[in-house]
Amino acid sequence: MNNIGIIGAMDEEVNKLKKIMTNVKIHNLASMEFYEGELNNKNVIVVRSGIGKVNAAICTQILIDKFNVEGLINTGIAGALDAKIDIADMVLSEDALQHDMNATGFGYEYGEIPRMKSSIFVADTDMIEKAHAACIKVNPDINVHIGRILSGDEFVQDKEKKSWLLSQFKGHCVEMEGAAIAHVASLNNVPFLIIRGISDKADGSAQMDYNQFEAKAIENSVRLVLEMLANL
Repeated sequence: MNNIGIIGAMDEEVNKLKKIMTNVKIHNLASMEFYEGELNNKNVIVVRSGIGKVNAAICTQILIDKFNVEGLINTGIAGALDAKIDIADMVLSEDALQHDMNATGFGYEYGEIPRMKSSIFVADTDMIEKAHAACIKVNPDINVHIGRILSGDEFVQDKEKKSWLLSQFKGHCVEMEGAAIAHVASLNNVPFLIIRGISDKADGSAQMDYNQFEAKAIENSVRLVLEMLANL
């Protein structure tokens, strides 16, 4: 795997990667800046997608159509759902789904996309294994978890919603883009992995936790991505 797309929703999540890239060319497409260049001897395209599922999906399809990426990494931050996951821990996607998909009025389950074979999008096992090994090496002071990542166009910040997401979907963490990227990648048969640093507990303490731990979570993610690239 040599031509790899790296997506972050916010500038903070990709700026450090952009700064250390070499031989950079910038492409402006759909109001996004795609940084094409080299990182750890790999051809990469690094881009800030913007927040939310639609922005993430558009960005992903452009990476596939215009840059012919062989793999996709989505790096960023998330709120923990599972009690065993601490702030600053890392979560790697085993699979992903969209928690705000609701067609229950037509007889579907919560999170189930009508008329699709599957609404749960499974990450690439080789990418999971390499990211897991990379995280243990470069972030030895934190725990790394492999599990389900939930996405929706909502910043989860109350205990009732957190409890519902955990009981309904058995998610490890929740954010706003990953499952949309996974959806597009799966439809195009492109391997993907979602990497999330935990910045908050997705409950009433979100504001305090988020502001304090966002930078640390991003730093951990950047180290993981760089080490992972060296082994892909």
